[in-house]
Amino acid sequence: MPSPAPSIPDSIVNRLITAADRPTGVHFVGPSVVPADGDAFVPWARIHDEARVVAASLQARGLVPGDHVAILGPTSRSLITIIQGCWLAGCASMVLPLPMRMGSLEAFVESTRARILHGDAKLILIDDMLAGFYEGAAGDPPIEPMASVLPGASTAANGEALELPPDDPERLVILQYTSGSTSEPKGVMIPDRVLRANIDASCQAAELSLEEVMVSWLPLYHDMGLVGFLSIPMTNGVQLVQAAPQDFLAKPGNWMQWISDHRGTATAGPNFSWVLATRALGRMADIDLSSLTLALSGAEPVDPNAVEAFVRAAEPFGFTAGGVFPAFGMAEVAIGGAFPPRHRGMRCDSVDRIVLERDRVAKPLDVADAEEEIDVRRLPLLGKAVPGLEMKVVHPDTYEELPERHVGELLLRGTSVTSGYYKRPDATAALFRDDWLCTGDLAYLVDGELVLCGRIKDVIIVGGRNVFPEDIERAVGVLEGVRAGNVISFGVEGYKGKESVVVVAEVRADDLDAVRHAIHHRALDVCGLPPRDVMLVKPGTLPKTSSGKLQRAKCRELYLADELELVEVPS
Repeated sequence: MPSPAPSIPDSIVNRLITAADRPTGVHFVGPSVVPADGDAFVPWARIHDEARVVAASLQARGLVPGDHVAILGPTSRSLITIIQGCWLAGCASMVLPLPMRMGSLEAFVESTRARILHGDAKLILIDDMLAGFYEGAAGDPPIEPMASVLPGASTAANGEALELPPDDPERLVILQYTSGSTSEPKGVMIPDRVLRANIDASCQAAELSLEEVMVSWLPLYHDMGLVGFLSIPMTNGVQLVQAAPQDFLAKPGNWMQWISDHRGTATAGPNFSWVLATRALGRMADIDLSSLTLALSGAEPVDPNAVEAFVRAAEPFGFTAGGVFPAFGMAEVAIGGAFPPRHRGMRCDSVDRIVLERDRVAKPLDVADAEEEIDVRRLPLLGKAVPGLEMKVVHPDTYEELPERHVGELLLRGTSVTSGYYKRPDATAALFRDDWLCTGDLAYLVDGELVLCGRIKDVIIVGGRNVFPEDIERAVGVLEGVRAGNVISFGVEGYKGKESVVVVAEVRADDLDAVRHAIHHRALDVCGLPPRDVMLVKPGTLPKTSSGKLQRAKCRELYLADELELVEVPS
């Protein structure tokens, strides 16, 4: 996609102004976004005009370039307009996670307040429907309804009164908080230059054109939704179909229907969402997925079996396997880290699982040559670093660069890398080594392409082998009675200080003993030693981040504190 002409200083603000001239916009879809369950089309030009009013309203309240604005609201036209308005005023947007689980309201309030105070928000904008979830407390900045800065509010300024901020490549555009501890929040700083660099790199690597139709239900408080599927179309004037996460989760088939209705060409979701879409496709008819040529899977480990199941389910509706796009990204590089070639589809590296765990070497092993299927680990190739980024794999202890097919920590360097964590010099110092960003991911390279194995902190050392919890979780997740995608495995100190394995699974089954027995033996097959415990818990109780990722460390804490919500044995 083209950048502004050389005579115009390149900035996010100038890109938004240029994009508003495109004859495209946003189709808002789904009952939560369009109450009549219709299709409300809003041109980018109109969103831009309304965002100018928002920006002028912020300036009228005394906000200046460099200030931060906290926003708590569901996916909506208002939220998108306010995000752009913040950027036009030179303010950084802090889009806050929503209270996804009612049982954790206290934790939500604590986490939200920690982000607001740590992020030095000068103003909190809250949607009316969420006003009851968060009330101001001593030390909080002013709180106002989101509607108060939008066109039509009695206090709203005129968009013509907006004074555009001076160009500053180091000024923050986004302050993106990662999921984690409420006591020590980590806000990833995304300045103007980093956001522009990653938008350009992602567009080039994914071969995105101005004629794309991007379809998204992803939450806008998560980097994949905010950067990947809002910032890219909004700064380039690309057609966007925007839905709300809850409308996808309530009926996963909606996602496929939106793609069909609007001839969507590009979409994205984490691994679990493709599993849900696969199930939904089995109940659908009369849809057309032939336009979809970029189906990105990211944000959590890509399961090859899940990808292949989706392809089988989607092919009767015109989708081709080449549209699959397994990718790597993280908030610390805005979003895009490594992309495969578009239209190639998923390719996997099949390796000897035992050698991988014992020697941290990816030894190729054909499935046909393996004694048992479980001896082979298939890992998707995630492509090469996007333009402007370099990547290398080093020994986690010595930081010595490793040759290809040797597993170590993935390091990144380049134009898309964050300047660090806001007001966290300790965490920022730990994030970098000699100007390289330390991702904390275990990975290896094959012909320059990235292959991820797991997170360093999650590896379980059992009998001298580095067991990856994902292997146990996937093997257990397919068992009868176990809720797929809702299994967590972790290590705990066992006999004589040696680590042992615990498996926690959400289940729906009558014969709990049979499920527990099956999980025990499947985990034994994977790691070679019997698990210390198999814990069966109620559906919906495994700890997850605001973006839906399973929290292994939190689950381990609950296990050690004897606070897991176990399924009761029928009397």
